[in-house]
Amino acid sequence: MFRAGRPSHTVLRLPLLQSLLLLLLQAVGRGLSRASPAGSPLEDVVIERYHIPRACPREVQMGDFVRYHYNGTFEDGKKFDSSYDRHTLVAIVVGVGRLITGMDRGLMGMCVNERRRLIVPPHLGYGSIGVAGLIPPDATLYFDVVLLDVWNKADTVQVSTLLRPPHCPRMVQDSDFVRYHYNGTLLDGTAFDTSYNRGGTYDTYVGSGWLIKGMDQGLLGMCPGERRKIVIPPFLAYGEKGYGTVIPPQASLVFHVLLIDVHNPKDTVQLETLELPPGCVRRAVAGDFMRYHYNGSLMDGTLFDSSYSRNRTYNTYVGQGYVVPGMDQGLQGSCMGERRRITIPPHLAYGENGTGDKIPGSAVLIFDVHIIDFHNPADPVEVKTLSRPPETCNETAKLGDFVRYHYNCSLLDGTKLFSSHDYGAPQEATLGAHKVIEGLDTGLQGMCVGERRQLVVPPHLAHGESGARGVPGSAVLLFEVELVSREDGLPTGYLFVWHEDPPANLFEDMDLNKDGEVPPEEFSTFIKAQVSEGKGRLLPGQDPEKTIGDMFQNQDRNQDGNITAEELKLKSDEDQERVHEEL
Repeated sequence: MFRAGRPSHTVLRLPLLQSLLLLLLQAVGRGLSRASPAGSPLEDVVIERYHIPRACPREVQMGDFVRYHYNGTFEDGKKFDSSYDRHTLVAIVVGVGRLITGMDRGLMGMCVNERRRLIVPPHLGYGSIGVAGLIPPDATLYFDVVLLDVWNKADTVQVSTLLRPPHCPRMVQDSDFVRYHYNGTLLDGTAFDTSYNRGGTYDTYVGSGWLIKGMDQGLLGMCPGERRKIVIPPFLAYGEKGYGTVIPPQASLVFHVLLIDVHNPKDTVQLETLELPPGCVRRAVAGDFMRYHYNGSLMDGTLFDSSYSRNRTYNTYVGQGYVVPGMDQGLQGSCMGERRRITIPPHLAYGENGTGDKIPGSAVLIFDVHIIDFHNPADPVEVKTLSRPPETCNETAKLGDFVRYHYNCSLLDGTKLFSSHDYGAPQEATLGAHKVIEGLDTGLQGMCVGERRQLVVPPHLAHGESGARGVPGSAVLLFEVELVSREDGLPTGYLFVWHEDPPANLFEDMDLNKDGEVPPEEFSTFIKAQVSEGKGRLLPGQDPEKTIGDMFQNQDRNQDGNITAEELKLKSDEDQERVHEEL
């Protein structure tokens, strides 16, 4: 694309046929015409239209400025003049006496690229005088003419919309910066320039003097993705001077333009909510950590990146400079599950240089974003009670309790991860024993048996940045839990506790055959009896046989398979002895 230049005001050198016209026009004899090929004198110009183009948006009228090539011959075929030989088109106004009358009449109604043969009788040519040494008196003249251009001083830029996209986020205005492709031709179709051969768009400001005036006007109102045909008269293009060797003087120009994108240096990020889920109780703020999917495209719809193609979300902190400034701004204020379109001007994206081979310089970027979840590193577990049993709840789950509960676990976008119902039995856990994720441990506390809750667990209280099998990294988890049962737990380190004081003669009571030793069978029988009589209880959540076996191993200090009176000690006594030893 050529930039605007200062117009030239040099006078065109007229061909011989035109320079002689003014001197000879008065001497034309109207009654001195030669005979026509049929033998009778010609009264007027004979016009043979031997090539008429399919499309003729405009015909030559009186007062138009035209550019054309011609060959001039006599009846016998001898050439007396040719614009081709001079390598210069005729460029002149028609119908105002600057051409011989026959040529003025013969050009009327012509279309660009039309070819005509004109037979001009002497009285409409050079009459009885002729042109000394060139055209004899009373000569009938034959002209083969091809019209290459036509315009008028009253012309304006002609704009034809060839394709307009259904969605037009904005239209070109003065002072905007645009990126577009174009093919440039003369009015007869001769190509003089194209952006496509250079492997990149033409990038410029509109209405700031960087372009010829006609292009400045022709781009106004265009939408990204729109295709236009822009016809520019010479006085709004390169005028009398033309441009180099490719655009002749006084040439009309035709541009087929595809607008790629448009922005203004004053633009900010544009947000469009495509889908907003109901019940948005929290919006993202600077400092939050977000997981989202996106499709990134240029303004003409060209896709340059997508998280979906990688089958994983893009995870980042918001408002802390980890993404381009426009995305940092565009993500704030969003809700979980929201879909929004973020349009980012280049000065808030990758600027004049672009990045890689997919984002060109000065490109406007459009991101269609789906917010999966976000959290803040300081977030606690969010607890919402869905239902409570109608009866009074005197005891709730607490640290150390052994609980059974059903749960459904999913991501915040609804993706199902795990469910206790899939296993046909409730999940079991001792609260505070670090057997479940911390957020679930916390969210189960304070529940009544039969209560249902919804828990939103941030990743730092779940599976963290690394995730777990089936759980993406940095994922916020959604649990629906129902407490099925609850049992009081035991203090840390205890496998069995007495409900009342233990028997005064514990070893004697345990030594069922009174032989001074307690084997595993006697030990197991005794403990089971205490549990069945309600005098004590075992650590919940474990196989009783294993728990009793562990208790026996703890008491059989010499590991000989029997417990003696000296070996048998209560844990409370052991703890007291340990304290004394430490002191």
